[in-house]
Amino acid sequence: MTYTISDLEQLSGIHSHTIRIWEQRYNALKPQRSQGNTRLYDDNQLKRLLNIVSLNQSGLKISKICSLTDEAVEELLDQKYSYRSDDELAEFYITRLIKYGLDFNDAAFTNLINDCVEVLGVADTYRRVTYPLLIRLGLMWRKDEICPAHEHFISSLIRQKLFSEINNTESASDSGKTWLLFLPEDEDHDIGLIFANYMLRLNHQKVIYLGSKVPLDSIEEVISSINVDHVLLFMVRARLEAGAQKYITQLSEVCKSAKIHLAGNGLVIEKLKNIDHINWFKTLEEFEKSIQNPN
Repeated sequence: MTYTISDLEQLSGIHSHTIRIWEQRYNALKPQRSQGNTRLYDDNQLKRLLNIVSLNQSGLKISKICSLTDEAVEELLDQKYSYRSDDELAEFYITRLIKYGLDFNDAAFTNLINDCVEVLGVADTYRRVTYPLLIRLGLMWRKDEICPAHEHFISSLIRQKLFSEINNTESASDSGKTWLLFLPEDEDHDIGLIFANYMLRLNHQKVIYLGSKVPLDSIEEVISSINVDHVLLFMVRARLEAGAQKYITQLSEVCKSAKIHLAGNGLVIEKLKNIDHINWFKTLEEFEKSIQNPN
Protein backbone atom coordinates (compact mmCIF):
# COMPACT_ATOMS: atom_id res chain seq x y z
CA MET A 1 0.00 0.00 0.00
CA THR A 2 0.92 3.64 -0.29
CA TYR A 3 0.37 6.22 2.43
CA THR A 4 0.24 9.99 2.53
CA ILE A 5 2.09 11.95 5.18
CA SER A 6 -1.26 12.42 6.93
CA ASP A 7 -1.62 8.63 7.14
CA LEU A 8 1.86 8.40 8.66
CA GLU A 9 0.94 11.08 11.19
CA GLN A 10 -2.10 9.11 12.36
CA LEU A 11 -0.33 5.75 12.52
CA SER A 12 2.88 6.96 14.17
CA GLY A 13 1.52 9.68 16.43
CA ILE A 14 4.14 12.08 15.03
CA HIS A 15 3.02 15.37 13.49
CA SER A 16 3.50 15.62 9.72
CA HIS A 17 5.58 18.78 10.22
CA THR A 18 8.01 16.82 12.40
CA ILE A 19 8.17 14.00 9.86
CA ARG A 20 9.12 16.50 7.15
CA ILE A 21 11.86 17.96 9.38
CA TRP A 22 13.23 14.45 10.03
CA GLU A 23 13.31 13.85 6.28
CA GLN A 24 15.06 17.14 5.48
CA ARG A 25 17.58 17.17 8.32
CA TYR A 26 18.31 13.49 8.89
CA ASN A 27 17.20 11.70 5.72
CA ALA A 28 14.86 9.63 7.90
CA LEU A 29 12.53 8.64 5.05
CA LYS A 30 12.69 8.64 1.27
CA PRO A 31 9.19 9.21 -0.06
CA GLN A 32 8.16 8.86 -3.66
CA ARG A 33 6.39 11.73 -5.38
CA SER A 34 3.09 11.66 -7.23
CA GLN A 35 2.57 13.55 -10.46
CA GLY A 36 1.12 16.32 -8.32
CA ASN A 37 4.31 16.30 -6.17
CA THR A 38 2.54 14.75 -3.17
CA ARG A 39 4.69 12.69 -0.80
CA LEU A 40 3.80 8.98 -0.96
CA TYR A 41 5.22 6.29 1.33
CA ASP A 42 5.18 2.50 0.99
CA ASP A 43 4.94 -0.16 3.71
CA ASN A 44 8.70 -0.24 4.22
CA GLN A 45 8.86 3.52 4.80
CA LEU A 46 5.99 3.32 7.28
CA LYS A 47 7.69 0.49 9.17
CA ARG A 48 10.96 2.45 9.25
CA LEU A 49 9.15 5.47 10.71
CA LEU A 50 7.52 3.29 13.38
CA ASN A 51 10.94 1.88 14.29
CA ILE A 52 12.41 5.38 14.49
CA VAL A 53 9.59 6.55 16.74
CA SER A 54 10.00 3.52 19.01
CA LEU A 55 13.70 4.18 19.50
CA ASN A 56 13.13 7.89 19.95
CA GLN A 57 10.63 7.11 22.73
CA SER A 58 13.32 5.03 24.41
CA GLY A 59 15.50 8.11 24.74
CA LEU A 60 17.80 7.94 21.70
CA LYS A 61 18.35 11.14 19.73
CA ILE A 62 16.71 11.31 16.32
CA SER A 63 20.01 12.20 14.64
CA LYS A 64 21.62 9.03 16.01
CA ILE A 65 18.70 6.81 15.03
CA CYS A 66 18.51 8.07 11.45
CA SER A 67 22.22 7.41 10.94
CA LEU A 68 21.68 3.69 11.60
CA THR A 69 20.88 1.01 9.05
CA ASP A 70 17.51 -0.73 9.23
CA GLU A 71 19.30 -3.83 10.54
CA ALA A 72 20.96 -1.87 13.34
CA VAL A 73 17.65 -0.28 14.26
CA GLU A 74 15.97 -3.68 14.52
CA GLU A 75 18.82 -4.96 16.66
CA LEU A 76 18.48 -2.05 19.06
CA LEU A 77 14.73 -2.57 19.28
CA ASP A 78 15.29 -6.15 20.42
CA GLN A 79 17.22 -4.89 23.43
CA LYS A 80 15.82 -3.60 26.73
CA TYR A 81 15.61 0.10 27.48
CA SER A 82 14.98 2.23 30.55
CA TYR A 83 11.97 4.35 29.68
CA ARG A 84 11.73 7.88 30.97
CA SER A 85 8.00 7.94 31.63
CA ASP A 86 4.87 5.83 31.51
CA ASP A 87 3.56 7.82 28.53
CA GLU A 88 6.70 7.02 26.54
CA LEU A 89 6.37 3.36 27.47
CA ALA A 90 2.78 3.28 26.20
CA GLU A 91 3.79 5.01 22.97
CA PHE A 92 6.57 2.47 22.49
CA TYR A 93 4.07 -0.38 22.79
CA ILE A 94 1.68 1.26 20.32
CA THR A 95 4.24 1.81 17.59
CA ARG A 96 5.77 -1.65 17.98
CA LEU A 97 2.37 -3.35 17.87
CA ILE A 98 1.49 -1.47 14.68
CA LYS A 99 4.84 -2.52 13.19
CA TYR A 100 4.30 -6.19 14.08
CA GLY A 101 0.75 -5.99 12.75
CA LEU A 102 1.95 -4.66 9.41
CA ASP A 103 4.46 -7.53 9.28
CA PHE A 104 1.75 -10.11 10.17
CA ASN A 105 4.12 -11.22 12.93
CA ASP A 106 1.69 -12.89 15.32
CA ALA A 107 4.37 -14.27 17.67
CA ALA A 108 6.04 -10.88 18.17
CA PHE A 109 2.68 -9.11 18.51
CA THR A 110 1.41 -11.61 21.08
CA ASN A 111 4.64 -11.57 23.09
CA LEU A 112 4.66 -7.78 23.22
CA ILE A 113 1.03 -7.42 24.24
CA ASN A 114 1.59 -10.08 26.91
CA ASP A 115 4.52 -8.03 28.18
CA CYS A 116 2.37 -4.90 28.09
CA VAL A 117 -0.34 -6.56 30.21
CA GLU A 118 2.29 -7.80 32.67
CA VAL A 119 3.71 -4.29 33.07
CA LEU A 120 0.55 -2.16 32.88
CA GLY A 121 -2.27 -4.58 33.68
CA VAL A 122 -5.24 -5.39 31.45
CA ALA A 123 -7.23 -2.20 32.09
CA ASP A 124 -4.30 0.18 31.54
CA THR A 125 -3.19 -1.78 28.49
CA TYR A 126 -6.61 -1.23 26.95
CA ARG A 127 -6.88 2.38 28.11
CA ARG A 128 -3.37 3.53 27.14
CA VAL A 129 -2.29 1.14 24.40
CA THR A 130 -5.02 -0.91 22.73
CA TYR A 131 -7.65 1.84 22.54
CA PRO A 132 -5.26 4.47 21.08
CA LEU A 133 -3.96 1.80 18.70
CA LEU A 134 -7.47 1.07 17.44
CA ILE A 135 -8.19 4.75 16.97
CA ARG A 136 -5.04 5.19 14.92
CA LEU A 137 -5.90 2.29 12.68
CA GLY A 138 -9.44 3.53 12.23
CA LEU A 139 -10.93 0.26 13.48
CA MET A 140 -13.37 2.08 15.73
CA TRP A 141 -13.96 5.32 13.90
CA ARG A 142 -14.64 4.21 10.35
CA LYS A 143 -11.36 5.17 8.63
CA ASP A 144 -10.49 2.66 5.90
CA GLU A 145 -7.01 3.63 4.74
CA ILE A 146 -5.29 0.62 6.31
CA CYS A 147 -5.38 -2.69 4.44
CA PRO A 148 -8.40 -4.74 5.67
CA ALA A 149 -6.11 -7.74 6.18
CA HIS A 150 -4.04 -5.74 8.68
CA GLU A 151 -7.20 -4.66 10.49
CA HIS A 152 -8.48 -8.21 10.81
CA PHE A 153 -5.07 -9.57 11.86
CA ILE A 154 -4.47 -7.01 14.61
CA SER A 155 -8.02 -7.02 15.95
CA SER A 156 -8.07 -10.84 16.00
CA LEU A 157 -4.95 -10.97 18.20
CA ILE A 158 -6.35 -8.32 20.54
CA ARG A 159 -9.59 -10.28 20.84
CA GLN A 160 -7.66 -13.44 21.68
CA LYS A 161 -5.81 -11.67 24.49
CA LEU A 162 -8.94 -10.14 25.98
CA PHE A 163 -10.84 -13.44 25.93
CA SER A 164 -7.85 -15.13 27.56
CA GLU A 165 -7.98 -12.58 30.38
CA ILE A 166 -11.76 -13.00 30.68
CA ASN A 167 -11.26 -16.74 31.19
CA ASN A 168 -9.01 -15.92 34.15
CA THR A 169 -11.55 -13.75 35.98
CA GLU A 170 -13.45 -15.04 38.98
CA SER A 171 -17.08 -16.10 38.79
CA ALA A 172 -19.72 -13.45 39.42
CA SER A 173 -20.99 -13.01 42.96
CA ASP A 174 -24.59 -13.86 43.87
CA SER A 175 -25.27 -10.18 44.45
CA GLY A 176 -23.95 -9.18 41.04
CA LYS A 177 -26.29 -7.59 38.51
CA THR A 178 -26.93 -9.26 35.16
CA TRP A 179 -25.67 -7.42 32.07
CA LEU A 180 -26.61 -8.24 28.48
CA LEU A 181 -23.86 -7.19 26.03
CA PHE A 182 -24.26 -7.10 22.26
CA LEU A 183 -23.78 -5.13 19.05
CA PRO A 184 -26.62 -4.39 16.60
CA GLU A 185 -26.89 -6.64 13.57
CA ASP A 186 -25.03 -4.14 11.34
CA GLU A 187 -22.09 -3.69 13.77
CA ASP A 188 -18.97 -5.86 14.00
CA HIS A 189 -16.34 -3.71 15.77
CA ASP A 190 -16.55 -5.64 19.02
CA ILE A 191 -13.27 -5.05 20.87
CA GLY A 192 -14.74 -2.31 23.05
CA LEU A 193 -17.60 -4.64 23.93
CA ILE A 194 -15.18 -7.45 24.80
CA PHE A 195 -13.27 -5.12 27.11
CA ALA A 196 -16.54 -4.11 28.75
CA ASN A 197 -17.21 -7.83 29.26
CA TYR A 198 -13.84 -8.16 31.01
CA MET A 199 -14.34 -5.12 33.25
CA LEU A 200 -17.84 -6.20 34.30
CA ARG A 201 -16.63 -9.68 35.22
CA LEU A 202 -13.70 -8.15 37.08
CA ASN A 203 -16.27 -6.23 39.12
CA HIS A 204 -18.16 -9.48 39.85
CA GLN A 205 -21.11 -8.74 37.57
CA LYS A 206 -22.95 -11.45 35.64
CA VAL A 207 -22.51 -11.10 31.88
CA ILE A 208 -24.48 -12.54 29.00
CA TYR A 209 -22.22 -11.82 26.04
CA LEU A 210 -23.87 -12.16 22.63
CA GLY A 211 -21.17 -10.46 20.56
CA SER A 212 -21.64 -8.69 17.23
CA LYS A 213 -24.42 -8.57 14.64
CA VAL A 214 -27.24 -9.57 16.97
CA PRO A 215 -30.83 -9.23 15.64
CA LEU A 216 -33.39 -7.45 17.81
CA ASP A 217 -35.56 -10.55 18.04
CA SER A 218 -32.65 -12.36 19.72
CA ILE A 219 -32.46 -9.59 22.31
CA GLU A 220 -36.19 -9.89 22.88
CA GLU A 221 -35.85 -13.64 23.39
CA VAL A 222 -33.19 -13.20 26.08
CA ILE A 223 -35.10 -10.45 27.88
CA SER A 224 -38.26 -12.57 27.96
CA SER A 225 -36.38 -15.65 29.22
CA ILE A 226 -34.34 -14.34 32.14
CA ASN A 227 -34.06 -11.31 34.39
CA VAL A 228 -31.66 -8.76 32.86
CA ASP A 229 -30.78 -5.66 34.90
CA HIS A 230 -28.60 -3.83 32.40
CA VAL A 231 -28.24 -3.79 28.62
CA LEU A 232 -25.02 -2.46 27.05
CA LEU A 233 -24.50 -1.93 23.33
CA PHE A 234 -22.10 0.00 21.12
CA MET A 235 -23.12 1.96 18.01
CA VAL A 236 -19.83 2.67 16.24
CA ARG A 237 -20.42 2.86 12.52
CA ALA A 238 -21.72 5.96 10.76
CA ARG A 239 -25.43 5.72 10.07
CA LEU A 240 -28.35 7.88 9.01
CA GLU A 241 -30.11 9.65 11.85
CA ALA A 242 -33.52 8.18 10.98
CA GLY A 243 -32.18 4.61 11.00
CA ALA A 244 -30.39 5.07 14.32
CA GLN A 245 -33.49 6.63 15.88
CA LYS A 246 -35.73 3.81 14.68
CA TYR A 247 -33.39 1.18 16.11
CA ILE A 248 -33.12 2.83 19.53
CA THR A 249 -36.90 3.28 19.70
CA GLN A 250 -37.43 -0.41 18.92
CA LEU A 251 -34.75 -1.47 21.40
CA SER A 252 -36.34 0.65 24.13
CA GLU A 253 -39.62 -1.18 23.58
CA VAL A 254 -37.89 -4.56 23.82
CA CYS A 255 -35.86 -3.66 26.93
CA LYS A 256 -38.46 -1.90 29.08
CA SER A 257 -37.49 -3.93 32.13
CA ALA A 258 -33.75 -3.21 31.92
CA LYS A 259 -31.54 -0.13 32.11
CA ILE A 260 -30.04 0.58 28.69
CA HIS A 261 -26.44 1.81 28.37
CA LEU A 262 -25.07 3.11 25.08
CA ALA A 263 -21.53 3.86 23.90
CA GLY A 264 -19.77 4.49 20.61
CA ASN A 265 -20.01 7.13 17.90
CA GLY A 266 -20.85 10.44 19.55
CA LEU A 267 -21.76 12.06 16.22
CA VAL A 268 -24.57 9.53 15.86
CA ILE A 269 -25.67 9.27 19.48
CA GLU A 270 -25.91 13.02 20.14
CA LYS A 271 -28.60 13.33 17.43
CA LEU A 272 -30.89 10.76 19.01
CA LYS A 273 -34.12 12.04 20.52
CA ASN A 274 -36.14 10.84 23.51
CA ILE A 275 -33.27 8.96 25.12
CA ASP A 276 -33.44 10.35 28.65
CA HIS A 277 -33.99 6.79 29.85
CA ILE A 278 -30.70 5.68 28.27
CA ASN A 279 -27.32 6.11 29.95
CA TRP A 280 -24.77 7.32 27.39
CA PHE A 281 -21.18 6.43 28.29
CA LYS A 282 -19.21 9.22 26.61
CA THR A 283 -15.84 8.10 28.00
CA LEU A 284 -14.17 4.95 29.22
CA GLU A 285 -13.80 6.57 32.63
CA GLU A 286 -17.56 7.06 32.90
CA PHE A 287 -18.13 3.38 32.21
CA GLU A 288 -15.53 2.23 34.73
CA LYS A 289 -16.93 4.51 37.44
CA SER A 290 -20.49 3.40 36.76
CA ILE A 291 -19.89 -0.34 37.00
CA GLN A 292 -18.15 -0.05 40.35
CA ASN A 293 -21.50 0.78 41.96
CA PRO A 294 -24.24 -0.27 39.53
CA ASN A 295 -27.86 0.32 40.53
